[in-house]
Amino acid sequence: MTNSIAEIENADCMFVIGSNTTEAHPVLALRMKTALRRGAKLIVADPRRTWLAERAHLHLQLRPGTDIPLLNGIAHVILAEGLENQVYIENLTENFESFREAVEAWPPERASEVTGVPAEDIIEAARIYATTDRAGIYYTLGITEHVCGVDNVRSLSNLALMTGHLGRESVGVNPLRGQNNVQGCNDVGNNPVYLPGYQEVADDNIRATFSKAWGVTLNSNPGLRLDQMMSGMHDGKLRAFYIMGEDPILSEPNANHVEKGFEQLDFVVSQDIFLNETARKYADVVLPATCFAEKEGTFTNSERRVQRVRKAVDAPGEAWTDLKILHEVSARLGNDWGPADPETVWNEFADLSPKFFGIRYDRIDQQGIQWPCLDREDPGAQFLHEGAPIRGRGLFYGLDHVPPWEEPDQDYPFLLTTGRTLYHYNAATQTARSDGHMDKQNRCFIEIAPDDARDLGVAHGAMLTVESRRGAIEATAKVTDAVHPGVLWMPMHFAEARANILTGDGKDPEIGTPEYKVTAVRLAPAIC
Repeated sequence: MTNSIAEIENADCMFVIGSNTTEAHPVLALRMKTALRRGAKLIVADPRRTWLAERAHLHLQLRPGTDIPLLNGIAHVILAEGLENQVYIENLTENFESFREAVEAWPPERASEVTGVPAEDIIEAARIYATTDRAGIYYTLGITEHVCGVDNVRSLSNLALMTGHLGRESVGVNPLRGQNNVQGCNDVGNNPVYLPGYQEVADDNIRATFSKAWGVTLNSNPGLRLDQMMSGMHDGKLRAFYIMGEDPILSEPNANHVEKGFEQLDFVVSQDIFLNETARKYADVVLPATCFAEKEGTFTNSERRVQRVRKAVDAPGEAWTDLKILHEVSARLGNDWGPADPETVWNEFADLSPKFFGIRYDRIDQQGIQWPCLDREDPGAQFLHEGAPIRGRGLFYGLDHVPPWEEPDQDYPFLLTTGRTLYHYNAATQTARSDGHMDKQNRCFIEIAPDDARDLGVAHGAMLTVESRRGAIEATAKVTDAVHPGVLWMPMHFAEARANILTGDGKDPEIGTPEYKVTAVRLAPAIC
């Protein structure tokens, strides 16, 4: 996030797009509810009518996969009505003319034709966002999990730059992270193009620094992205897989194809707190790990705040901490890393990472610190880009609509989009083992509009077969006007009805993020 979570309460306009915040981020959503009670305007862009959308000043119920046309339409109105921040644009941005040329092609009427959002709502959204001083953008996987996910985010950046909604409290472009500590994982280098601290692998000087510290010569070639690993299982480039805290045959798209890849591997290790589906079917070795309450260390949340995690209970059975497991594996490979001490590891990371240098255990004993934090006197950054964008000038992008990888046709006439529910988390490795969660939601369902249900003769609660070009699953019909005719929605949590059996191979060409949010499917009564 460019800004801090607490600032949400003081926002006067919240533009929530591609985020079912009250279900996917229920604690953070309390801040949005506080802002609403205070009188803030809420704009929600979502293909479904969610709890938050029902309470929004404007619900922009767009067709899945049309975010760029919607955002270009909003930008078009802002420019046409002279609502842009000209001083900010002239002094602190670049490439504005390319952006202007792109959005001139997207008047609200054209954007409406593509997105399904009424032109008058696009116009009103533009006016509210542009004319409200404290206006923040909040998004999640509904923006990023598309073939144009990177450009979707750039479109949001365009809006913030053209209005000057950056570098102050309660504004900014704020991704709400999808998993606990996923921010921390990225920070420490779990990205194939970066070494720890977002330092590029391709930079000779940076590699030299890490090579000296670690006593090895580092390769200048980036590692493989996850999508490239999935492909590598099929073409022979990948022969073994070491998996930590992940269940790929549930979480990766085109799951049947993923399983065929695992069948070709020579060796699979699963390091996790439970025996998940991938481990159960394919692991040669299972290394039982510990959960958050059974280990020491740090977690970093969505607002870039590094916080201490402290052991509260002993681990069950023979489970070890992830750090101890990795140290022991390294030792058996002939490289003794010494004691598996979390603070020692953190200090090495901070010593080598300028953005994190000032964050040390003694400073976060009671209260976490937000990076960047450059020295021990630095209090950390409540928000980013104060005074000017970090790169000097904010970069505008001229963008056009990128159609989804797969769209409905005569054979597969429905557009399926997927997501999370309040009661389950990701692959449900943990929540499906909880009686309380399963009491609330114990089976997969699919939302279908009343008109579509009537046309197909589908009753609420009926079992349906949902089929794409990759495979088929069964789910219970939930007839609801939360989705438009032609659009279906289902959760991705259930091992017995894996939504990712249906999803395809489309991905963002720049970073490889799969297109989970748009899949062409057809429906039929389930054969019992």
